[in-house]
Amino acid sequence: MSVRKLKPITPAQRFRIVNGFDDITNSKPEKSLLEPKKRTGGRNNKGKMTSRHIGGGHKKRYRVIDFKRDKFDVPAEVKSIEYDPNRTAFIALLEYKDGEKRYIIAPNGLKIGQILMSGPKATPEIGNALFLSDIPLGTVISNIEMSPNKGAAIARSAGSFAQLMAREGKFATIKLPSGETRLILVSCMAVIGVVSNSDHQLLVSGKAGRSRWLGRRPRTRPVAMNPVDHPMGGGEGRASGGHPRSRNGIPAKGYRTRSKTKFSNKFIIERRKK
Repeated sequence: MSVRKLKPITPAQRFRIVNGFDDITNSKPEKSLLEPKKRTGGRNNKGKMTSRHIGGGHKKRYRVIDFKRDKFDVPAEVKSIEYDPNRTAFIALLEYKDGEKRYIIAPNGLKIGQILMSGPKATPEIGNALFLSDIPLGTVISNIEMSPNKGAAIARSAGSFAQLMAREGKFATIKLPSGETRLILVSCMAVIGVVSNSDHQLLVSGKAGRSRWLGRRPRTRPVAMNPVDHPMGGGEGRASGGHPRSRNGIPAKGYRTRSKTKFSNKFIIERRKK
């Protein structure tokens, strides 16, 4: 895990900080686990733009990731750790004893040749997937399911992790990456360890063109718009725009929008700190 600062041989390189990719061991993905990834440009099936600032960028192919880790009690060897253009974390290629290959999100500290396992017989070591009922309290975990057999949904991006705080009855108390404390069923699975590539937050792209390679189009500031386009638009001269708010007029900066009657409210013990 390391980052490199480039020499300022061009204006774009001056501030650029790149990933050293020390952990990456393979540059070619496993062909059997690739799928095509169609680009939408932010348009829906009628051609109408429904999501702004999306379009262009380098062509990608989707790597099929095993978020369920449902191949229980079969040992798997880590064959390689690879870059994935579809996510911030690195991915690891596992080869199971029966010959099947699967990708998982690589945790920090995973090594080539390491043997991983998932299920009730697995030990609480880095990269192994266990039920929350079998994980020791205080363990740092990631790739956590919210519903049994649904696949990992929480703490999947680079450097993220949660912590198992307590267990009572059929629920476990988890401290999430956001700072929220929540109840999750103990029949859900989680992976031991922190997600890889924690240096991702230190990277600096250096130029606008790199955002375009990633498929991100320019975003117009609301205060530069007209009143017809945004509540913060218009005004004589350079107006401040007033209180920050969204296009629909919903205030930013801590305005509560969560429903008071939402079903999952009873599972949230403590909301995240601002």
